[in-house]
Amino acid sequence: MRSTVGTPIVIAIDGPSGSGKSSTSRGVASALGYDYLDTGAMYRAMTWALLQRGVDVEDADAVAAAAENVSIEVGTDPQAPTIHADGTDVAGPIRQDDVTTAVSPVSAVPHVRELLVGAQREVIAASSGAGRGIVVEGRDIGTVVAPDAPLKVYLVADTAARAARRAAELGRVDTAVTEASLTRRDTIDSTRAASPLTQADDAVVVDSTHLTLDEVIEHIVGLARDRS
Repeated sequence: MRSTVGTPIVIAIDGPSGSGKSSTSRGVASALGYDYLDTGAMYRAMTWALLQRGVDVEDADAVAAAAENVSIEVGTDPQAPTIHADGTDVAGPIRQDDVTTAVSPVSAVPHVRELLVGAQREVIAASSGAGRGIVVEGRDIGTVVAPDAPLKVYLVADTAARAARRAAELGRVDTAVTEASLTRRDTIDSTRAASPLTQADDAVVVDSTHLTLDEVIEHIVGLARDRS
């Protein structure tokens, strides 16, 4: 049951790939009666659209130019989030390997981040303006997108745990390839010049390595109620 307690706030949840951000963020939003925004899905949708157009994702100038003409729409219902690119439902395609491989170089392009950060701030403003709280997940929410969020969480887990979870999601038995992919993304995301993955100074670090999903959600809900 969705039941908002206290004054609705913006909750920023950041962290590396496979740390459980999506499941956690949706669970927290549902528990509090908040909206939910998956910013990573927006970057994936942008990447999917560029791949469909045959854009070389390693060519930053080409990516920046093509991104101008991509339309992305995102839904904020935590029970049924939606994501469309150029009018196409891409919820499934954006989780495929081709997008996963290409999303980091696309996300590293400053103009892509400028476009999508602007769109993300509009979604946050719409929720706040309507008197609703929102849980926003990504890699630069607490540092760039919503630096004034009353609650910032940096969700982590050790690499082996993250790889096991991601491999399970993808239906894989061997986690070695998944772990290598996560390590590669961690390196790219944390070293890029534009909005790198980093922990906000005032973020609460939550290590999910040895916690169940319900335990992580309960902990963050408690933090939110203390601040609302």
